[in-house]
Amino acid sequence: MSKPRILVARSVFPETIARLQAHFDVETNQDDRGWSKAELIDKLKDKQGAFTTGSERIDAEVLAACPELKICANMAVGYNNFDVDAMTAKGVLATNAPDVLTETTADFGFALLMATARRITESEHFLRAGKWQKWSYDMFAGAEVHGSTLGIIGMGRIGQGIAKRGAHGFGMKVVYHNRSRLDAALEAECKAAYVGKEELLKTADHVVLVVPYSAASHHTIGAPELAMMKPTATLVNIARGGIVDDVALAAALRDKRIAAAGLDVFEGEPKVHPDLLTVPNVVLTPHIASATIPTRRAMADLAADNLIGFLVHGKPLTPLNPAVLGGK
Repeated sequence: MSKPRILVARSVFPETIARLQAHFDVETNQDDRGWSKAELIDKLKDKQGAFTTGSERIDAEVLAACPELKICANMAVGYNNFDVDAMTAKGVLATNAPDVLTETTADFGFALLMATARRITESEHFLRAGKWQKWSYDMFAGAEVHGSTLGIIGMGRIGQGIAKRGAHGFGMKVVYHNRSRLDAALEAECKAAYVGKEELLKTADHVVLVVPYSAASHHTIGAPELAMMKPTATLVNIARGGIVDDVALAAALRDKRIAAAGLDVFEGEPKVHPDLLTVPNVVLTPHIASATIPTRRAMADLAADNLIGFLVHGKPLTPLNPAVLGGK
């Protein structure tokens, strides 16, 4: 009996490829070439499964051209590269990789907050350029972190992890805004108080964004929201590009309407809006919040588990559209 055919759309751990090859006829992309939509369709049109990484857009056009496709397994917790409604309509399962990257991403979010507040990137560039000739009392004086107010927009597992780090490790007052309020026990565990979005923006010293991307969350932070923030406040985005209006943010940073920003994600990435590259008071990283080897291995393992679980056993671990499973 022939094995199901799958496509691994980006370079991944060789051990992951070997594991998949035990169950499937695998086409790989270990050269890590970026494919156009037409190339992706050509690679995918005779496949039953796909191992994706978040950069491959699976939409109605792709699905119409790939009638054999049964599952796309994202090696990421985010899945805004999937048109889940279109996938459901075509009976194609979507899966993601939640939970395994929570703590690592929360670590990075807090690291980015610290680097932003304490002007680490600015000061390193200054030093590397040979400009450090003497010490002065206000040289790269940044914002206080310990004891300040931390505002979190998006209070899922990663948001909760950041809240705990701030409250328990740095004595921060934590406020949050979310589509739904946490239960009282979880609020107490995070030492976090629920507030409206406007109140959070007006009162927080540091705002961290951890919301999933959707049409509803597009430009959650734009010019009106930036105008509500304190001129001494910082903004950190580890969610998804498009949550922040990058052009409006660059203008606010240039005009010192907020103190600084830290960004791991961008609109249109891997391209970064050139306005953001001209302002010194921003820390920029290339979408690496989950980038530790153990966590990336766990993400790859979960994507592989979903492919094997569904195509071999009929039981995926983390389905996003379980209606596709029917009675399985």
